[in-house]
Amino acid sequence: MNEIKYKDMLPEKDTAGRIAEAASGEGIRITEQDNGTISFTSGASGLLKINKNALLKINMIDGISFSTLHGNITVSQDTSLGFAGLAPYTVHENIKEAETICHENYPVIEVRQFRNMKVGIILTGNEIYSGRIEDKFGPILEEKFRKLNCRVLRRVLTPDDIDKTVSAINELIEDGAELIALTGGMSVDPDDLTPASIRKTGAEIITYGVPVYPGGMFLLAYLGSIPVLGLPGCVMYHRASIFDLILPLIIAGETVTRDYIISLGHGGFCSRCEACSYPSCGFGRQ
Repeated sequence: MNEIKYKDMLPEKDTAGRIAEAASGEGIRITEQDNGTISFTSGASGLLKINKNALLKINMIDGISFSTLHGNITVSQDTSLGFAGLAPYTVHENIKEAETICHENYPVIEVRQFRNMKVGIILTGNEIYSGRIEDKFGPILEEKFRKLNCRVLRRVLTPDDIDKTVSAINELIEDGAELIALTGGMSVDPDDLTPASIRKTGAEIITYGVPVYPGGMFLLAYLGSIPVLGLPGCVMYHRASIFDLILPLIIAGETVTRDYIISLGHGGFCSRCEACSYPSCGFGRQ
């Protein structure tokens, strides 16, 4: 092994900023701390994206530490996202290697702002349609969408009727809806017709059923480029569910794949802990 010479080494305060600059994409503020480490802060609200493979490669380099929050979470402006630090007098070539990884995998860290999407909500079920029971789901959905910078065009009530539900989906899209959310009729009972209605529109079903609790009977489809979501009842009763894990990605402009949804099984069980803040599961990261 070649001996490392002192002249080949740089002080921490002269180098951490280079990695931070190379790694940071949109929505990231970089601040140098007194000890030479760099802190990352969100410059706006949005979806935090982390290139995990690049982050792993960087941290495999001797003398470099780059730590972040979990990716794919919603963050507010001025949220602390992570830090980059170096061991005292890190080898110059190691810094260059980290910069190369950042350039080849840019950005390693970014905050994508949410789009101001127009949303259509369809509430299915004979009881709601006839007025026998009050709609409590719609207001909860509207509030969730509002918090993510979306505007609800209309709430439409339909009975348990496939053709009428299909017509409601198409009408909302004609009105300009960029996302459709349907509630009710999402189980496997014969009377639950929402999945069949979504299929009849010609939408591509990405998944019906997910390895996440609460939210197992969630449905995601795309009608062209328009996401169509079938929401189980747990979305109304739980503070966080599969809906809250997937919706931010869609609003940030991502196309959600079946592979990604399946990967949520690791951390997809909500134990309903009291604080619901420790990042031991997907829901704790909300």
